[in-house]
Amino acid sequence: MPRHYGLTDPATKTKSREIHHTPPAANIHVGTMKTTSYTREPSQGATTTAAAATAKINNEEESERLSSDLALFLSNPALSSGLADGSLDLTSYSSTINSELAVLERECIALHRKAAPDVKVLREEMEVCDSILAGLQEMLLGFQADLSGLSGDIRQLQEQSRSLAVQVDNRRQAEEGLRLFLERIVVPPNLAEVISRGDIDELYLECVKDLEEKFAYVHLTEEDVRNDDPACVDPELVSSAGIPPAMTVAGQEMRDHLSKLRLRAVDRTRTYFLNAMKDLRRPKTHVRMIQTHALLKYEYLVDFLLVASPTIHSEIRDVYVESMSKTLHNLFRTYHKQLLTLDLRLASRVDLIAVEEAALRDAFSTKVNMKKRGDAFVLGDRAKVLDGFITADDEVAAAWASIPPINAHLAAMNGEKYSYEMIFRSIMSHLIDAATNEYVFARQFFKEYGQNDCFHAIFGKTLSLVLEQLENYLFNCHDAIAILLMIKLTHSYKRTVKMRRIDKVIEPFLDRITNLLWPRLKMVMDAHLRSIRGANAKKVGAGDIHPHLVSRRYAEFTCSILLILNRGRKGSNAGDGSAHAVDGLSNDNRTAVTPSLDLTTNPSHRGSAGDMLMNDLDIMVEEMVLLLKRLADVHTVNKKKIVFMINNLDQIITIFKERRVAGKELNRFSELLLQQRELFVEEELLHTFSKMIAFVQQTEAHMSGINAPRGARGIAAPADVVNPEVVESLVLEFSSNWKTGIEQINRNVLSYFSNFRNGMEILKQVLTQLLLYYTRFQDVIRKVWRGKPPSFCKDLVSTSVILAEIKKHALSI
Repeated sequence: MPRHYGLTDPATKTKSREIHHTPPAANIHVGTMKTTSYTREPSQGATTTAAAATAKINNEEESERLSSDLALFLSNPALSSGLADGSLDLTSYSSTINSELAVLERECIALHRKAAPDVKVLREEMEVCDSILAGLQEMLLGFQADLSGLSGDIRQLQEQSRSLAVQVDNRRQAEEGLRLFLERIVVPPNLAEVISRGDIDELYLECVKDLEEKFAYVHLTEEDVRNDDPACVDPELVSSAGIPPAMTVAGQEMRDHLSKLRLRAVDRTRTYFLNAMKDLRRPKTHVRMIQTHALLKYEYLVDFLLVASPTIHSEIRDVYVESMSKTLHNLFRTYHKQLLTLDLRLASRVDLIAVEEAALRDAFSTKVNMKKRGDAFVLGDRAKVLDGFITADDEVAAAWASIPPINAHLAAMNGEKYSYEMIFRSIMSHLIDAATNEYVFARQFFKEYGQNDCFHAIFGKTLSLVLEQLENYLFNCHDAIAILLMIKLTHSYKRTVKMRRIDKVIEPFLDRITNLLWPRLKMVMDAHLRSIRGANAKKVGAGDIHPHLVSRRYAEFTCSILLILNRGRKGSNAGDGSAHAVDGLSNDNRTAVTPSLDLTTNPSHRGSAGDMLMNDLDIMVEEMVLLLKRLADVHTVNKKKIVFMINNLDQIITIFKERRVAGKELNRFSELLLQQRELFVEEELLHTFSKMIAFVQQTEAHMSGINAPRGARGIAAPADVVNPEVVESLVLEFSSNWKTGIEQINRNVLSYFSNFRNGMEILKQVLTQLLLYYTRFQDVIRKVWRGKPPSFCKDLVSTSVILAEIKKHALSI
């Protein structure tokens, strides 16, 4: 039942009275205790505003308490229902509550009286504790006073510590700056000892570097510092207390000492380099070893001399140039002299294509010396001198060592001989290697990169010597193959020096070599042409119907020239054809070889020298054909003339094919050979079957003339055109003699032609033509006696029988 009008639950009221109402006795007893130490009386000076605020707060608390009591009262279901139905008497209920509260109050007072002794003991204990706490408070207040004095001391110590730290940092910085300054100007005893008396080694080099740094440092002025001198690496170290090193007392004092020590280093460095360069002039000295381990290792000392004493630097440079110039000149002069003793002279003045027969005989004999028959025209293994050069540019260096230069001492001990192009290659290989080494060394050692570097001074005499030696040799050189091989080598060396990036200094020298070789090659080619033009049977020997020496020499010479020109041509083998190999050597649509062989001495007329060479070869072909005809005219019998031409043309073609050379030269001789074979076939058949051949040719011509107006060939001729008796005699003669004739032809062919393959081809051609003539002979008989064949037709030999006989001869051969 809800509570109304401020009524409360008796139980609640009882509890409230237990809490808020103190029994009078208890109140009296408690009031006798000392409570002044634990209660705080309100201040006598409180304002009216504060009292009003307190009263307002108390009223609010009473209202809240009343509300909570009503809510508690109404929460009782019995009271709520009683109030609702009016059965609850509030007056009686209130008296009941009051009586209960009185009972509870008396019980509470009894409890307080019972606990009074305990409360008294507790009060006494609290007073003891209060006194103890007061003592502690006084002690803590003393501690607080002491600590306040210590904090002042600590602050003072902190300030002193900060001041000392700043002083230490300043002194440390000053010490570091002074240490660095002294290190850069003071000369340690060991540095002076090494520079004055120590060996020239890595330690000496480091000491000279340190000395040069100290010397540069003590000469720094205010302008150098302001202009950011390269010696001023760290701006904080370039001055001492803001004073440039050159202005300090220590710097001025050390300047004289450093200058004296620097002069001592210059003197010792000069002496060392002069001694090292003296070793370069000694015989059998390994120049590269000295350059690497005695000179380049101390290249900084050259830079030191250039700065410290330019005069001494110039002296060292001049001494090196003179030493290396003499050393290289003597080395190449001696090497060339040794190699000349190994020269295998393959060609002399008389070694021409159309050589006179007297030149081939010994002085006391009329027989031809076979050793003089020629091997100046055969290329053979001589083309191997180009191995390692005719390759891709990025493989030149790797292929360089495929054929090492000639070791003159070993070759002399073994009795070896070499053609001059091998000697030329050995000299040029050493020369290019030495030039590359000196070019790189001079730039690295003397730091010279302009046009006036020392390379030309070092190599001038040596290059002139090589040119002079080559020119002297070419005066008596008649070996066109050697000259052309040297031209190819020279062009290969041009690619090599360009790859090594020394073409600016070496290429003019190689151009001068080319200018020496091409004119000499032209002179030798002209000599060969003159020998062919002026040759006749009296000079070179008439010989017989077999191949002449001149044709072999010509074929070998031409093949050698074309093979050399073709060597290294991209897209073909080394031995492939001539016309393709020399495309690009003249202006008649030749463009294939120019990339692999620079045949020009003038860049504005590229290919002119090659055109000249190819023109000489073209002229030589025609002159050779005319020479063969002149030699063939010595024979009075036409058949022998033809056989002589066939044998010589076949020899030329055979050599071309053996050397795997193809081109217009081969085509020209092949056409001539076919023509001569056709003439031989006719001559051979006329010698054995002349009557039958003449009859067939005359009868066919006569029948063609008669039947032409009618416009119908093949019609039988009148009886007076063909004499039956003549035809019968021809049939009988052929049937009785054809086997003998074939055997005679076989014997003649085998005796005339030394080349078995050529003889087989000619025999096959002769017998085929014989079978053709006999077939035409039978056709004439059938056309004349178309209606009724005469009786002698039974004596005609069947073509199958003749063909079988031809096959039998072919198989037997």
